[in-house]
Amino acid sequence: MKKKTLIALVLCSFGTHLRSQTMYIPPVAGTQWDTVSVQSLGWNAAAVAPLHAMLEAAHTRAFIVLKNGRIVMEKYFGTFTKDSLWYWASAGKSMTSVLVGIAKSEGRLALSDTTSKWLGKGWTSAPPEMEDKITIRHQLTMTTGLDDGVPDRDCTDRSCLLFKTDAGTRWAYHNAPYTLLDPVIERATGQSLNTYYLTRMRSKIGMNGFYFASGDYNNVLMTTPRSMARFGLLMLNRGVWDTTPILNDTAYFREMTTSSQTINPSYGYLWWLNGKTSYMLPTLQMVFPGSVSPAAPADMFAALGKNGQLINIVPSLGIVFIRMGDAPDGTFGSLVATVLNNQIWEKLTAVMGSTTGAAGRADASVVRDFSLSQNYPNPFNPRTTITFTVPAPGYARLTVFDMLGRETAVLYDGTAEPGVTHTALFDGGQRSSGMYEARLDYNGHRLSRKIVLVK
Repeated sequence: MKKKTLIALVLCSFGTHLRSQTMYIPPVAGTQWDTVSVQSLGWNAAAVAPLHAMLEAAHTRAFIVLKNGRIVMEKYFGTFTKDSLWYWASAGKSMTSVLVGIAKSEGRLALSDTTSKWLGKGWTSAPPEMEDKITIRHQLTMTTGLDDGVPDRDCTDRSCLLFKTDAGTRWAYHNAPYTLLDPVIERATGQSLNTYYLTRMRSKIGMNGFYFASGDYNNVLMTTPRSMARFGLLMLNRGVWDTTPILNDTAYFREMTTSSQTINPSYGYLWWLNGKTSYMLPTLQMVFPGSVSPAAPADMFAALGKNGQLINIVPSLGIVFIRMGDAPDGTFGSLVATVLNNQIWEKLTAVMGSTTGAAGRADASVVRDFSLSQNYPNPFNPRTTITFTVPAPGYARLTVFDMLGRETAVLYDGTAEPGVTHTALFDGGQRSSGMYEARLDYNGHRLSRKIVLVK
């Protein structure tokens, strides 16, 4: 009898582990949302309380962690509940990016469209020939060239939109040109922003909430925490909800979540990117070396909003976390709470870390055995092959960067199977001689290898 009980417990534990590794998408309607426990994942339960204490001290109202779609942690503070509404602030920029992508996939607009096509000539005070260089892509990448040194960076009046430099030559976190994506969406689609959000996003994935006018210029998204988590899960699943494509332009999704320009490689299309060589921050023209969130996995990408409205997505680990609340210091400030975001990762890593439970920690353990190598020749001309292997199924991304840290090629982007040598061809035929770096990101870790092109 004892033997049968033991076998049943083992099978139950094994079944829980397998369930935790498969992607789960909650139903669009209703409140059902599957959960998985910290213990069943083999995570460190003793580290949960310090994480909660830090979040409470930082004036957090809601915190949710998903593992492959299932809720691992869901914590509310004070009188806040899962049904409470809260603003996204600039985390809503990432929602705008996705709505632009949907409009593009529907043929309503193109990223190469000049903003003037939709807003009319003279929407800025820039010389006409300079205004005509500004496109929707520049609005998405914060590279319009308009002056962010004006007294009110939110002001979208023509008198506030002053020429600084050519579009595409300067990165600046400037709210006003971004905000003007809202009327671009509305005029391109013929629908209000709230209607387009409702029909293309909210009703499709079970979100709630609405955009409301904040001040004289901004539209701010307000939802419940679980709605924010649903959006994060949609991004983890690369724009697909269960079997329904929401953002079905895979090329746009890839561009949105990779470096959009070389000035600030840590910025995509209104998404912040981790694991890059440098980053810039709002209001500053300084370039900081390293990653936005050093404690987070390299493949993490994030929506970051004022006062710590956060969505973090880690494809290699199947992790999404969201945080809603007030500014960490209790005041109203901090355009993008990068420090808080990193502090959360320090505590969350302790929860997910290397304590016990090897089966539950498959995501963390398999990284020790993956490999990256280059086949003959090196130096090469004009092409070479790069191979990699992984010990367990996982998300892998193989990219090539030049020595200025610019991404020049994506050789592999998707699920990698174990026991297979994955081979990718890097063609240097149209590239300059020099040293390049091949990078393999797998399950939150990275391998790199220098390769040399000689012509």
